[in-house]
Amino acid sequence: MLARRPGSATQRAVRMNAVQALSEHHDPARAVGQLEAERRAGNLVDGFGRRFYYLRLSVTEVCNFRCSYCLPDGFLKTAPLSFLGIEEIARLTRAFALLGVAKVRLTGGEPTVRGDIGEIIARVAATPGIDKVAMTTNGWNLHRHVAAWRAAGLTNLNISIDDLDAATFAAITGHDRLDQVVAGLDAALALGMRAVKVNAVLLKASVPESFDRFAAFVKARPIAVRFIELMRTGDNVDYFAANHVSGAVLKAWLEARGWSARPRAFDDGPAIEYEHPDYVGRIGLIAPYGAGFCDSCNRLRVTARGKLRLCLFGEGGVDLRDLLTDDQPGAVVARVTAALVGKSAGHRLHEGHSGDTRHLAQLGG
Repeated sequence: MLARRPGSATQRAVRMNAVQALSEHHDPARAVGQLEAERRAGNLVDGFGRRFYYLRLSVTEVCNFRCSYCLPDGFLKTAPLSFLGIEEIARLTRAFALLGVAKVRLTGGEPTVRGDIGEIIARVAATPGIDKVAMTTNGWNLHRHVAAWRAAGLTNLNISIDDLDAATFAAITGHDRLDQVVAGLDAALALGMRAVKVNAVLLKASVPESFDRFAAFVKARPIAVRFIELMRTGDNVDYFAANHVSGAVLKAWLEARGWSARPRAFDDGPAIEYEHPDYVGRIGLIAPYGAGFCDSCNRLRVTARGKLRLCLFGEGGVDLRDLLTDDQPGAVVARVTAALVGKSAGHRLHEGHSGDTRHLAQLGG
């Protein structure tokens, strides 16, 4: 069910026109005050009544893994690596926080290939209004740095582990690092993160053996493992045809073994998580091909080059970077809220249309 709209469309338009007018007339103090009022009203809302509390911010397109479903030939540089700098990221985060975004997820590519990722975490965490700072990583150097990232302000962590069989993991990722990644996960748990989750792409060849392996893995670990349906992108058409399997297979497997769905928090991602009285951890499903998947969308994306993406599988984007050379949150918010008018009801994956997304590393998934 879609979230209820806070006020009529006319009322919201009047408020946002006021915000834009303040920013255009260069009255930063009044603009920020108005924006703070909008933040308290939770007014980052699209034309379908969906409210946005969650920003997925890519900090790089570079990835050092060669996952078969994403970058089987590794990262190929096709343009200068002119990604957002720390000050640009801090200004962008402040603007989104003023409109009620309370959760920021740092993604890539692989965000930890940036040597300044610890400082990025610290700047995002220091932003007034930001309550959760999350990161999605392949875990390649997690065991060495997770304590420092936690101290910098990281609260939530997602780790990509596509299989717990070492040979299968290496075949999928191109790296024999499963033991190191799991060691990093266990180190994160010991540091008292609010939440540690595992992402695993659902692949036909590993069903149902991977379900058994991950169920045993969460038996005594307080984590959530979320299987993600393989999504078709511009670069993986043949791979998708050979390896896609419906998330209904996992749902049936869980229900047959006594797992039951748990309620979602307001700022959760799209996963439906299942729990079982005999297991400490949970198993979840992210099913973008399922009915109504986009109805509860609550996140926006900004690319590593500063473009707002309203949908992972959309086209183009709205450039925000020109507004980040100095601190002008009113202008950023005005542009973001104006762009939300054009957000569509849902993606077109069912039609075989993945927009201009070539691979998931391009936008952070």
